[in-house]
Amino acid sequence: MAAGRLPPGALSLKQFLRRQQVLQLYRKILRAIREVPAEQDRRYLKDWAREEFRRNKDATEEDAIRMMITQGNMQLQELQRTLKLAKS
Repeated sequence: MAAGRLPPGALSLKQFLRRQQVLQLYRKILRAIREVPAEQDRRYLKDWAREEFRRNKDATEEDAIRMMITQGNMQLQELQRTLKLAKS
């Protein structure tokens, strides 16, 4: 394979980095959900998170993906704040 040539379907560096951001956010959300005390609430939140990420997995527009990551981070922060308040 010649230098600079990517196989068909390979991600560009920008796409790869964005994908890593999305996966990192997903893992952080699932870790935060583990802290939810009620089993039923944990199950609901886990299903919600999976469905949201699944529903948006085919998104390709850069601005839309950035916006979804920002919204996901805000929801994660809200969940973490709520859990922190519940513990105190």
